Amino acid sequence: MTGRVNNPVAVTPTIVDNGCNWTRPIFIDKTDKLSQGTVDQILAHNMTGQRLCGWQPSKKN
Repeated sequence: MTGRVNNPVAVTPTIVDNGCNWTRPIFIDKTDKLSQGTVDQILAHNMTGQRLCGWQPSKKN
């Protein structure tokens, strides 16, 4: 035994894929019939994409 103490090394995780290259916003039409739960999930998906990927709201209505 050498008496040396190994100091802990902090490892920073590397994000390999944040999903921005393969995910897209979900658009719905006024005629779509959705439950409130589905609406909430679509909104959460689109808001996450806006925050992480810079998605912008659609210009078409």
